[in-house]
Amino acid sequence: MRQLSDTDRDAIRIAQDPQFNRWLDQVRATGGCTHPIHLSGSTTTRDEATGEILHHYDTRDEPGERLLIRCRNRRASICPPCSRLHAGDTFHLVRAGLIGGKNVPPTVRNRPRLFITLTAPSFGPVHRAGDRCRPRRDGGECEHGRPLGCGTVHAPDAPQVGQPLCADCYDYPAHALWHAHAGMLWDRFTRDVRRRLATSAGLVQSRFPQHARLSFACVAEYQKRAAVHVHAVVRLDGPAGPHDEPPPWGTADRLADAVRAAAHRVLVRTPYSPAVGELALRWGAQTHARPLRTDGDRPDDDAVAAYVAKYVTKSASDTGAGADYRLTTWHEIDTARVTDHVRTLMRTCWRLGGLPEYVPLRLRPWAHTLGYRGHILTKSRAYSTTYTALRAERAEHQGRDALPDAVTDAHWRYVGSGHAPGAALIAAGVADDIARNREVASGELEGHEGRSA
Repeated sequence: MRQLSDTDRDAIRIAQDPQFNRWLDQVRATGGCTHPIHLSGSTTTRDEATGEILHHYDTRDEPGERLLIRCRNRRASICPPCSRLHAGDTFHLVRAGLIGGKNVPPTVRNRPRLFITLTAPSFGPVHRAGDRCRPRRDGGECEHGRPLGCGTVHAPDAPQVGQPLCADCYDYPAHALWHAHAGMLWDRFTRDVRRRLATSAGLVQSRFPQHARLSFACVAEYQKRAAVHVHAVVRLDGPAGPHDEPPPWGTADRLADAVRAAAHRVLVRTPYSPAVGELALRWGAQTHARPLRTDGDRPDDDAVAAYVAKYVTKSASDTGAGADYRLTTWHEIDTARVTDHVRTLMRTCWRLGGLPEYVPLRLRPWAHTLGYRGHILTKSRAYSTTYTALRAERAEHQGRDALPDAVTDAHWRYVGSGHAPGAALIAAGVADDIARNREVASGELEGHEGRSA
């Protein structure tokens, strides 16, 4: 007979608690959150006119005298249940900017819209998937005597893919500094797109906001070589945003031309350093700008929204390009479970971060993301709805909206987080059940739609 583990015994202890059912209700309400926040306190809702108490809630009646709420971590490696919820919100946020909904008019689907990809430049030759890693016919070698190819046809998931052919040739300082300036590059890129649109329309550049507005949502993704590239939905609106039609000159072709020209033109110069010099940082040569279809059933729209949502829930560690936690010492870099290539990038960030000229770039606090400190998802204010609005809509749908003509006094304090081993086991089961039910419901819905068609 198998002996019960400590985790199993802890789970049995929790299940035998008289308040187990209420605790399980809380776990289900968090979706089986892996690392829930524990709160203690109360809320009292009163009629604003009479002062009558309409509703009162106090955690003193709860198991352990605490309430569990979601951690809301977007990373699937940290909390799969919350990351799925975040991915769903991201899908609806991006989709609303493509086809309307969530207070965005459906007319946006007929606007000039592009799905663009901007890449990082090359910092040195790396192993590539397919036959692109074969050595040159002339048998070329780098200055360190290493071949400019390995002669192996790598599978896409091969561990060598993305690793430098010669670590001594690879420009690690430029890679780290490019990451530190990627947000500024994106900002200058969007500004230049606006300028080029204005110039092509015969407008003074400062008058562009009076004629049109550039709306966007972009997501950063780590490539196999541990360099960030950007996927973005770009839309051209009238000056009032999604509720306003763009001017006649605002076409998808003109927008695409402006995007391509801006991607090849903008640059950011790094602060001068005696150790590195001054670098001129640009986007990579591979730039894609694909118009999104405005006819048929628009499968492009849902596909793009799902693609962006997928990458929002990923982290650097999911692609082997960093860690999910901040590094506080050099020793933590040595013990991080990453490739030698990523470890060298982390060390480069740490070393450069100690130079006075680079302190404002905060390379050491962001060494775990290889110097990149931007948001994974960035959107312009008028692109579509917000995460806050989506959460409020979900709360209202679940019956947690505020009562009319009422005021609420809330008093909360943080008392802990996470689960005990047995509780974590039960919560994981709850999360799996919820995920499985969603998959079944999604399959049944697709089957019903297929039969209807």
